[in-house]
Amino acid sequence: MTDSQIILLILDGQHEYYGELIQRHEQKVLVFIHYMLKNNSLENLAEDLCQETFIKAYKNLKNFHDKEATFSTWLYTIARNTVLSELRKSKNYGQYLEDTNYILKTGNEELPENKLLKNERMHLVREAINTLPDNQRSAIILREYEQLDYKQISQIMNCSISAVKSLIFRGRSAIKMKLEKYIYSNVE
Repeated sequence: MTDSQIILLILDGQHEYYGELIQRHEQKVLVFIHYMLKNNSLENLAEDLCQETFIKAYKNLKNFHDKEATFSTWLYTIARNTVLSELRKSKNYGQYLEDTNYILKTGNEELPENKLLKNERMHLVREAINTLPDNQRSAIILREYEQLDYKQISQIMNCSISAVKSLIFRGRSAIKMKLEKYIYSNVE
């Protein structure tokens, strides 16, 4: 059964099906929220914000239009706005991404001898991502970590596809500049 079919059942009064939507999307939304949060001290807040995201989605399910976006895109939009709203309220607003073991979805298995180097590189990339403005950071995370296409990202961020491409280009350029010193120092 598709998300849209489940939503129709829920809107027809079969509310128990909302658990199926939660089960399908909770882990990805939680990882996205974790990654959007700024530091380890906000780790417990990620679960609360994930729950808040699903509550907001449930309360506004009648406003979801599957012709405009997929349910997951709509849900990511709610999650992103919930996190950004919380960060504006938070006294920790100047701090950035937590140091997680969240790995880029490349599909390639790592050789054991490369794990240490990969962890170091990922830490440096996370630190570089931490310094990006919110919109660039969101676009980079959605594209590189969640593997969403430009159209989905533009729907989540409520901007044009060209704006998304620009945000990603500027974000990648900033990350590259921050990492150049590390890259060139390890060439020799």
